[in-house]
This record gives sequence, C-alpha cells and structure tokens, in this order.
Amino acid sequence: MTPAEPAAPMPHLPAATYRLQLHRDFDFAAARRVLPYLKRLGVTDVYLSPIWTSTPGSTHGYDVTDHTQINPELGGPGGLRRLSARARELGLGLIVDFVPNHMGIQGGHNPYWEDVLRHGQASRYAHFFDISWHPLKRALDGRVLLPVLGDQYGRVLERGELQLRREGGHFTLQYWERTLPLSPRSLSRLLSWVEAALPRSADTAVRAELASIRRSVDNLPRSTTGDLTDTDRVIRAQEVEVMTRRLSELAQASAAVRSALDQAVTAANGDPDQLDALISEQNYRLAFWKVAAEEINYRRFFDINDLAALRMEDPRVFAWAHATLFELLREGLIQGVRLDHTDGLFDPAGYFRGLQAGAAHALGLDPQALDAGGPLPLYVVAEKILEPGEQLPNDWAIHGTTGYDFLAQLNGVFVDGTNEEEVSAVYRRFTGDRAPYSEHLYHGKHLIQRVSLPGEVNVLAEHLERLAEADRSARDFTLSTLRAAIREVIATFPVYRTYIRADGQREPGDDAKIGHAIRDARVQNRRAGATLDPSVFDYLHSVLTLNAPDEPTRAAYADFTLKFQQLTGPVTAKGAEDTAFYRYARLLSLNEVGGDPALFGTPLRSFHDSVAARAEHWPQAMLGGSTHDTKRGEDTRTRISVLSEMPQTWAAYLSRWSPLIRSLETELDLGRAPTTLDAFVLLQNALGAYPLDGNLTDFPDRLSAYLLKAAREAKLRTSWAAPDEEYEAALDAMVRGLLGNDAFAASLRELHGRISPYGAQNGLSAALVRLTAPGVPDTYQGSEGWNQSLVDPDNRRPVDYAALNRTLGRLERGAGHALARRLLGSFEDGNVKVMVTWAALHARAQHPELFRSGAYHSIDAGRHALAFRREHAGQVAVTVAPRLTFTLTREQTPWAMAEVWGTRQISLPTGTYRSVLTGESLKVRGARVPLAKVLEDFPLALLIRE
Repeated sequence: MTPAEPAAPMPHLPAATYRLQLHRDFDFAAARRVLPYLKRLGVTDVYLSPIWTSTPGSTHGYDVTDHTQINPELGGPGGLRRLSARARELGLGLIVDFVPNHMGIQGGHNPYWEDVLRHGQASRYAHFFDISWHPLKRALDGRVLLPVLGDQYGRVLERGELQLRREGGHFTLQYWERTLPLSPRSLSRLLSWVEAALPRSADTAVRAELASIRRSVDNLPRSTTGDLTDTDRVIRAQEVEVMTRRLSELAQASAAVRSALDQAVTAANGDPDQLDALISEQNYRLAFWKVAAEEINYRRFFDINDLAALRMEDPRVFAWAHATLFELLREGLIQGVRLDHTDGLFDPAGYFRGLQAGAAHALGLDPQALDAGGPLPLYVVAEKILEPGEQLPNDWAIHGTTGYDFLAQLNGVFVDGTNEEEVSAVYRRFTGDRAPYSEHLYHGKHLIQRVSLPGEVNVLAEHLERLAEADRSARDFTLSTLRAAIREVIATFPVYRTYIRADGQREPGDDAKIGHAIRDARVQNRRAGATLDPSVFDYLHSVLTLNAPDEPTRAAYADFTLKFQQLTGPVTAKGAEDTAFYRYARLLSLNEVGGDPALFGTPLRSFHDSVAARAEHWPQAMLGGSTHDTKRGEDTRTRISVLSEMPQTWAAYLSRWSPLIRSLETELDLGRAPTTLDAFVLLQNALGAYPLDGNLTDFPDRLSAYLLKAAREAKLRTSWAAPDEEYEAALDAMVRGLLGNDAFAASLRELHGRISPYGAQNGLSAALVRLTAPGVPDTYQGSEGWNQSLVDPDNRRPVDYAALNRTLGRLERGAGHALARRLLGSFEDGNVKVMVTWAALHARAQHPELFRSGAYHSIDAGRHALAFRREHAGQVAVTVAPRLTFTLTREQTPWAMAEVWGTRQISLPTGTYRSVLTGESLKVRGARVPLAKVLEDFPLALLIRE
C-alpha cells in the first residue's frame, strides 16, 4: 500500500483579535510590553496597524512609502522579530494591516515616486503608479501634475520660493522643506550655462570633460520614449548616476568648474524666466494644491494628493509589494493579513487569489490546491463596505470582511425604530432640513465629482470619448455629454462598486446594479429638464456591461469599465462617509462607516438573519465595534441611540437650550453662524462623548476639534479646501460658550445622567453580542473599557494599559457575583465592560469549537432583548443582551434586571447553566424560563450549559 500523504497544515485562524495602533510613540517595543495583558484578557491574536515604512511621523501608517521595508520608526525588522517572538511565547498570533491600493508620496520620502519625478516615463518604477501620461491637457503630456505649491505657480516663482540647489554634481529644486529632483536631460541647459561661465583660462582637459558630460546628457533617451524596455530603463538610470559622479568629481577637482556651477545656480535663482525655463523641462508640472484636482493625472486614494494609487494588477508591482510580506510569512513572524481599501483595486478577486497563491508558496504549500477548493492557506480579511442587502462575493479568496457590516447591523439594534417619525420631526423642526438622506447622498456624490475628484472623472470621460469616436452610433456624443453621463450614473450607483473582470466574468447581480444606476440616472436627467440626450445612457450601459459587437471592442469596453469601477468606490465613500454623513444629522449613532443613516434601526429578525448568513458563508469574518476609522466610538454611539427612545424628552431639552444657542450665533455675510445643523451635531456628540468619569478638562477642546472637522467635511459653510476662518471661529465660540454657561452645563449634565445607565446597558449588550456571535470578535485598543471617542484623531488617543492591568488583576483574583455587582454600581469607570470582555473571551477560550463552529439559533425573548444560542456537539452557550431599556424601565430603575422583566420568558434547552458573568448556576427543567430569573443579578447574561 502507498502510504497516505501527510495532510496539509491547517491555516492559522484567530478566535479573537485586538487592534493596536502603532506609531513612533507606541512602537513594537511598546506593543511587546502590552502582550502579557492581552494574553490575560483572552485574545488569541494581536492585529497591528500597518508596519511598513511610512511618511516620517505618521500616526496611522496608511501612507506607506515602501512596502518592502519594516518601519524604522516602529523598531524596524529587529523590533518586529522581538515582538513576534514574545507573541509566540505567549501563544498569540500577529495579524498585520496591508495597504495594497496606494502609497504615500509626501515630502520626498518615497524613493519610487521620486524616481518617477526624476525620470518620468523612463523611470524603472513608472509602471508602479496609475498615471495618465497623455491627458487631454497638452501641457501635461508626458508629465505628472504635482500639486505641492501653497499658491499660484507664478507667484511662488516670483517670490523666490523655488530655488535651484547643488550638492556636488547633483542638482535639485527646493521649495521650502520639499526637495524635488531634476530631470537628467534638463542638466544640458545647466551645463551650457556652466560652459559659458568658465573662464577662458580654464584647463583644456576640464573643458573637454565638461563637454563630454554634456554630450552624455544629450544622448540620454528621452523620458517620453515609448519603446524603452526594463533593461533600457535600468541602463539609463545607471548612465545618469555615472554622469552625476563624473560631474561631482570634476567639480571637486576644478575650482573653476565649482565657481561656474555656483554662478549658474545663482543666476538661475535670480532670474525667474531662466528658472522657469529649467522647471518647464521637468517630468512634472508644479501646481497650486487648491486648483489641482481638476487636472490631476495620477489616480489617488480618494482625493488625497499625497497618496498615489498603485497598479497592483501589474504582476511586477504585485511581486515587489508583497516580497517582504511573504518573507514574514515564511519565517513565521506573522499569521494573518487585514487588507485596506480593496475596492480601490483594479481586480479585487484576482488580487485575493494572487495573495493566497503567494502565501501558499511562502508557506511551502501547493498553490494549485486553491483551485481544488481546499482551505485558504492564509487568514485574510478585507475592508469592504457592504450596502444594505449587498452580499460579499462567495468566491473571494478571503475569510470575510473587517466587520463594518456587522458593526452597522448591531448598532441599529439599539435604535427604537417605532419612534422614527417622531425623531425625524424633532430633527426637521430644529434644523429645517426636510430632505431625505438619499438626497443628501446624491448631491454629496455629485459634489465630490465636481470638487474633489474631477480629474479622475475627466480621465474617464476622455477614455469614453475615445471609445465613442470609434463607434459611428456614438461618435456624436461630445466630451461634456459623456462626462455628465458618467457623473450622473456614479451619483446614482447603488453600491460602492461592481466587480466585472477583464475576461467578462462578473459577480451575480452586477448587471442589475448597473441597470439600477442607469435607470436612476435617467430619472434624475428628466428631473433636471432632460439636459442630456437619453441615448447616452444606453451607450454607457452597453460599455459598462461589455455589450460589444466584437471581441476587440469588448476588450476596450472592459478596460474602461474596470477603471470606472475604481472610481465609484471613492466617490461613494467621500460622498457618503465624508459629506452626507455630516449633512444629515437625524440620529448620529446611525451615521457610521458601513451603515445607512436612512435605515432607522435594525429589526431583531433582520439582525438574526444577517448573523445566520455570516455563520454559514463567512464564519471567520471579523466582528467590529470600533475601529481607527469609525466616526464615533461604540459607546458614544450607544449613548446617542438612547435618544431614539425618548424623542419628546429630547425635544424638550432642545427647546430649553435653543435661546442660549441663538444668543451665541454671529451674523456673517453668508448668514448666521453657526447653523442650526452644526448646533444639532454638537449637542448629540456632546451627549454621546460626555465623559463618564466627570473629567471635563479637555472636553471643550475635543468637541471644538470635532465640530471643526464635521463642518469642513459637510462643505456647506467651510471646507478643507476653502476654510472660512470667521465661521470656524463661530463654531469654537459656540462650543465654549455653551459649556461655559452654568445653566447649560447643568442641563447637559442632567440629561447625561438620565441616559448614562441606558447607554451603558447598550454598550455592555453590544460588547457581549460581538464577543459571542459567529465570527472573530475584534476589540479596538481600549474598547474593552468605555470607548467614548469621536472621529480621528480623537479615537487614537493613548490607552491607559496600567489601569486596565490593575482591573484585570482584580478580576483574576475574585471574579463572581459580588464583584460583578460592585462593578455595575460604579459603571462610570468602565471596569464593568472590562469584566464582560474578559469573561466572554475566556469563555471562548474554554469552549473554542462551540464559539468557532457552533450553530447559531435565534431566541425569541421579546422586543427588549437580543438573545441567541450557540450549539456544538452537545455544548450550548446562550447570550441574552437587553436593548431599549430606557423604554423598558421607564426610568424607574437604571438596569434591566429582575422584576423589571415582569412575566416575560425565554426558551432554553434543559440543563444546568453557569453564568459566565456572575459565576452563578441556573437550572432549566422546562422549555420556558422567566427573564427575571436569567437576569436576576446582572443586566445581561452569557450562560454555558455544564
């Protein structure tokens, strides 16, 4: 008999993760010191923000400047190895955040981008970046638009802010702290100035060498030469280095040459025309950052000029970008990957397959096994925003999303949907805003296309015009008509993007989504007076669905469609999350990444259905509550959600505060400031983020910073591109004026006190559900305690791990009923949430298969409790998480315990259960058990059948 082949090793699958935000003030060494605490807390894997070299001083790491290097600010490779070794000692895995879509190009710190600026299309790295080298604007042909100037180019030049610099034989252009490379061929002009400045007495050999260097410069292949091979590019770069070295050596050897070089530099810096002539020969065109968006010819991450998109679909770029990642896998230093912004990729599905194949090779596995349907070799979760009703493609080679879909579904559970109209009426009366969220989203997406991403839209429109010119039935569509049609379809697109591939394959429903957008675009066109020929939408529909008469045309359509898909996501993200979310403020707990503010809460049945579907299709998906990108921390949201249960009370407080708010308004040219919308936004956030510990020292600063960001994102009276200093001063004055008013401060504190226990109940319930539902629960740093943060950078404040350690020590020494009740009595310090997190994570560790593979069954516990059970091989775990307890208790008691549940009952399988949170036992002999008994001593329950 042939001996059986050894089974392939199973991939590492985390059971529970903990996110750490790394930066130079919290590096690998700091993370290593936290590991023992995290092990005791009960997580299995530590999930790190990007570890790759990024812009110096970056506090987030998403501006990666070199995917092949471990960030030296974090401790470099040695620091990572020590962190990994300590994690292995403790039995913890490491998951790293990877950024495949873009690179940071700010400040000259990205060597690959700098090489492109120096050599243009002849750069060895020109293929790295998604650059349109031949845009419609002729002045940009063969150049990159570089929007780094603080004013118009001519003004900057005349003021002498651009200066030529020399170091040896190397020349650069200096703009304040920014050093810009010069094209090697532009040295010919410089060297001609130098030759003219040389004295007649200069040595003949010196003149000959200088002339020889200039000839070498003149003979360099032009950067616009289109037939350069990779070898040609390398040789060209080597020749440039040789020329630079020769010039340096000549300058060092000859005082006359040094003097002439310095004279040439001085002359150029003193003559704007001369310097302009030199700058005009560069492979980039300098531009004022405020006016660059319309003409920019490189794809960016959203509208951020300092983040340039990568062409990860190029196999050479993929191999380069992942070489270090795969080496870390090969060495066993990391065990999983979280992928950032995958909707920006040209072909996400193809990228996922390539990543898994590369991982298999790194781990010594057979990449062909992927096609046989075996387990994926690497644990991978992808950042993906799913619109309500949208499903993650089943054939993606990942383990699920990073959890924004779960976050939104769970978040809505704590909103009372029966009060939607009353809450809406309160919002309309206070702000005067009667537009539905869908209208704000539509206008936000149009605004982003006109103001933030017009360059990207223009590139698409020019591409579509070239296609139309080759089609006799479409050649009469003008560029402006095609551009307007593209804008309209993107503005009405129902999801972030579709996933049509170059070979015509697509995800189920992609055609329907495109059809939906085309129909809605037609409707909007009619509402606008039918300004566009309706047939242009027919043409765009054919292109987007690859409905072509022949294969060459279909391939051309596919090239356009894949680029179109890369734009709908950024427009939707910016139009929704960074515009409409700040313009529509009915109930701000719903304005969260992954959510839809138009959906006023999640019915229990809908939540159970979504969890059951995730358990079936994506059982290892991440479950998030807070992230580095959430607009508000999870406990800020759960407090704001209490307002949905008390619309009349909320309206009464607003009426009480309105006269004071009016008194703090200022009359400006564009109207009164701040607007009632900004005041409404401030009040909800002040209530949600009101410090439970009562320490208001930095509260005005936090709220003022938040309100400034919110107003700029809304782009109504001020913006990032055009700040209105007077309006922003009025915002700050309102914050400080309100909080500094004794009557308002007392009233806000009163309402805070009324909602606090119910917001805390929501927070505890949400945490317990996240930690026990099917999937991999992720705890964002510090969120094991209360997370009342606001939008970044507020959500990246330091975590007091020393205090958390002390709390954990108390739990380890004496957890049980008495301690649980004491912690509940002092819930403001957050230790009760630490206890719930610790207890639930340890229950997962003690029953790994139950929580990893256990079936999910919803339990009907009435309107005021979210309940379910997990079952596996005879084991049973029951979660009971109260909701809407302000309504349940009618403020008669702060907690949903004991008699407050009346005669309500819950069905449980027979057996004896141990309460994970209190340590007490519960015997179940019949099918129905009173909720008053289950929640007799603590306002939520995790029961494990013994």
